[in-house]
Formats: sequence, C-alpha cells, structure tokens
Amino acid sequence: MQLCDHMRKNEKTRLIRTVDPTLPYDFGLSSHILADGDPQIARYDGSEYRQVLRVGGKLLLASVVSTGSVEAPQLRVTFASDRALTNSDLIAAHRIISSVFNVQLDVSPFYGAIRNDPIMVDLTGKLRGLKNPATATIFEALFDSIVEQQISLTVAHVLQRRVIKTFGDVLLVNGDQYYAFPTPEQLALASVESLRRCGLSRRKTEYITGIAQLITARKVDLEELRQYSDVQDILEHLCMLRGVGAWTAELTAIRGLNRFDVIPADDLGLRRWIAHYYCNDRRITSAEARDIAERWGKWRGLASYYVVVAGLLNIEAKAQDLTRL
Repeated sequence: MQLCDHMRKNEKTRLIRTVDPTLPYDFGLSSHILADGDPQIARYDGSEYRQVLRVGGKLLLASVVSTGSVEAPQLRVTFASDRALTNSDLIAAHRIISSVFNVQLDVSPFYGAIRNDPIMVDLTGKLRGLKNPATATIFEALFDSIVEQQISLTVAHVLQRRVIKTFGDVLLVNGDQYYAFPTPEQLALASVESLRRCGLSRRKTEYITGIAQLITARKVDLEELRQYSDVQDILEHLCMLRGVGAWTAELTAIRGLNRFDVIPADDLGLRRWIAHYYCNDRRITSAEARDIAERWGKWRGLASYYVVVAGLLNIEAKAQDLTRL
C-alpha cells in the first residue's frame, strides 16, 4: 500500500490519491456486496464506490475506482468536501478507506491454509482476490448488527438507511446531497420515538441509544478493542453491552475489526450456504457449522464470507456431505 503525494491536486476541496492494495485484489468482486446501497450514503455502481467519511470534524466524499488488475491492483480515490482539506485530513481519510476496503489484507496465507479443503479451494479459485469490506468504525458495525437481529437483511438495510438519513450530517458536493453515518453523540440524543419512526423496535432503540450514551459519556471506548489480541476478550467485552449476544458480537468483530478467527454460526443465512456447499443442502445446526469451520482454522471468518458471497453469486462447487463423516 502506498500513498502517492505526487498525484494531481485540483483544488483545496478536491484531491486525488492512489492506493496500492496487497495482491491479489479484485475491487469489483469485493465491492459487489455494496451494489444495493443508497447512492446518497454508500454504494458501488459497478465501476465506482462512493461513501461519506467523517475526518477531523469534516465530511469528505470518497469516490473509489479501480485502475489496476487483480494481480496488479491499484485504486484511485478522489476526496471531495465543502471545506478546505489539510494534509492531515487526507492521511486520515486514506487510512479509513484502506481499512474499509481491507487493502492491506494478504489473502495468500488464507489460500494456503485451506489447500486441504477441496470445496474451499474451488471457491477461492473462483473468487480470487475477494476481500471483505469493513465499516469505518466499530460503532457502525455494532449498530448494523443490532439492527439486523432477527429480521431479514433487506428490511434491515431499509431501516439502517432511514436512521442515517434522519440523524446523519449532510454533505453537499456539486449540488448533490450525501449523508454521513451518525455519530454516537447524535444517536445518544435521539429519542426512542424518533428512532421508532425509522422502523426500529422499541428494544433495539433502547440498545442503540444506551450504547451511544455510554460512548458519549466515555464509559465505553469501542475503538480500544482494536488493541486486543485475544478475540475472546473482544467478544466478552461486547457481550457486556445490553442487547449484544454472541451472534451480534461475532458479526461486529468481523465487520468492524476484521477478526477472521470467529464465525457467526448462529446466522441462518450463513448456515444455509455452508449446508449448500458442504452438506448437500441438509439443514445443519450451529454446532455442525462450527465443526465444519474448524477446517478453516484462524481464517474461519473469512472462509465463511467466501461461502456467503459464492452462494449469493450462484457459484457452483462440488458439494460434500460432511454430516455423514
């Protein structure tokens, strides 16, 4: 990864940088899961990804396109704002985008670790260069995971967008309006009734505002979890928060911290795709899913992501019935 300071400078409010991801990296494949996003919040349109970032009290619109290939990847990122951008702003924004797109992740060790799993070898060969996108903050990952509890992803995404457009700050770029994910401070001040009008259940609004208030009062610092080496410590700390169980904590660890040594085996969608590829579509339990994931070792979280993406893209692979073994 390299930050190229020699790139073109158009004006103080619009600057261009390049990012060199660790190869292999397939930008289109990695961004495909973001294709159903809201263009005013975050969305991949098949060639360009856009998202509002919050940096040093300023809002920046990051527009990302690929200018390289899977084996020689390179991204061009344009940062635009309604305020003058400093070098510190750009360094911070570059760091966030690099984290969101997981560009530093080297998937080669993962590909080597699953070489004795013929199904995963097949899937990784067809999805070479896939890296999972992450949220800009751990709070955002936790918010998303709470909203998604016990409802479909389609419904959850609608509710998440409503909250962002109701409480998030607005950035105007070239006359177009974009929304930033709300801060914990903004959601801490939100009333239960206002969140309920976004479609959230009363219980979920209490969870979200409660956690936001703890963060605002500096009684909880989610970003400190990045310093934890033991993923079990991360999960335990998350589960101490009201409304956070094992499934929510595991999803947050993967989405917000890129911890691939966990697998949200209680997720029905994930179990369905594991069963599709490994158990001839037989219904499996969480325990069976975890047993299958043992073959992926410390990469179980990333492997499970490959399984889900493969299923969503209707990628075929020779099934193996491990429930009979």
